[in-house]
Amino acid sequence: MGALSGEASSAAAQTVNNRNTLIQQNELQILQNRLQRQQYQQQQQQFRAQDRQIVPQQRPVVPQVKPTCQLVPSGSSFVSTCR
Repeated sequence: MGALSGEASSAAAQTVNNRNTLIQQNELQILQNRLQRQQYQQQQQQFRAQDRQIVPQQRPVVPQVKPTCQLVPSGSSFVSTCR
């Protein structure tokens, strides 16, 4: 009879040990999730800060074509013709 009670107490101790291990694993998972959430939030804050930095954009340099004008005689004066 003593052997049976020894086996029962050993099984109970093992059950408690398994339960404690599961609780510790659960707590560890909770802490890891919390850390990942904090890291994600910090990363998002950094991205938003980068987006808020306004970089003055320079106007693109576009070559402008100047009109070619010619003075053409017309009667007693000249007329300017531009294309």
